[in-house]
Amino acid sequence: MEYDVAIIGAGPAGSTCAAHCAQAGWRTLVIEKARFPRDKVCGDCVNPACWPILDRLGVTDRLHAQPHSRLKEVAFVSPQGRTLRLPLPDSDRGEIAIPRRLFDAVLLDRARELGAEVHEDAPLTALESGWKLQTTRGSFSARYLIAADGRNSTVARLLGLLPAAAKDRIGLQAHLPIPSGMHERVAMHFLPFGYCGMNDIGNEQFNLCLVARPERLADLKAWAAARFDIAPETAWRTITPLSRAPIGTVHERLLAIGDAARIVEPFTGEGIYYALASGELAARHLLANDLPGFAAAHARLYRGRLWVNELARAAVLRPWLATGILEFAHLFPRALQFLTSKVVAPATSGEASASTA
Repeated sequence: MEYDVAIIGAGPAGSTCAAHCAQAGWRTLVIEKARFPRDKVCGDCVNPACWPILDRLGVTDRLHAQPHSRLKEVAFVSPQGRTLRLPLPDSDRGEIAIPRRLFDAVLLDRARELGAEVHEDAPLTALESGWKLQTTRGSFSARYLIAADGRNSTVARLLGLLPAAAKDRIGLQAHLPIPSGMHERVAMHFLPFGYCGMNDIGNEQFNLCLVARPERLADLKAWAAARFDIAPETAWRTITPLSRAPIGTVHERLLAIGDAARIVEPFTGEGIYYALASGELAARHLLANDLPGFAAAHARLYRGRLWVNELARAAVLRPWLATGILEFAHLFPRALQFLTSKVVAPATSGEASASTA
């Protein structure tokens, strides 16, 4: 059987796209290299801009039923230890944190429920135009192909489309028992050797993310171990690259979505939003047979937002800049509040908010 669309990757972008395509009656195939539920290196934050998309998927109540934390405050800490605290919207539709093993599983289950055929533990091994797919669990063919397989996309690599990656930083993540004073909070620590992001994820756990240049990673881990009493045998999940040039979103009957298309700075906490929004956009344009329209809509999704991404990356790489930004924010707190509002509630395009069903 030839599928209408094959989606490689079952993260938020792939599952969102699959759910909408299957709901529209398309023969939808999802190929995923891992076995769900699985952990993923991520800040685990879902910002308010995600809720309309999650509503249209029909999973909002299911997500609220999972262990999570409603985040009420974000704190920025300079390399000198000066702290600036800002409130976050306090409601069920505000910022929450939920482990990706739970979040992603809810979305994939929804895609399956709507009719998508899902093959887990099935890494993609070969790809031919047409599209002919070879996995460790069998061969498949499809009219359209969606690359939703992340920053190190196998689809892009097999097709020779994967850009060179910047090897300037490495990210580490662990889930740990929550320390006193961290409930319902996000904290961002800028340090001379990198940055540390942490947030309550519910169930008396918190997410700890470390980002540093390779040569300073040991210093950052030592700082975190001392501050949070982390045992030496603690297992850390790793991710790299944190920066890479975007790839073209549309090729012949191929769309790239989520991190497979463009990586956003993890510090901004916007990755899940862009995954959901790009997955929904891809489904909408596929169903309308308007692939060129997807390229334009995808560009609009990011337009006006990339300066926030670049500012965050610069602040992480240059501690003196982070110090300057926070000192300025102490004098003009509305400036950082404006930046935080941009991160917490990114503007959505009209197409991103349109129903794909």
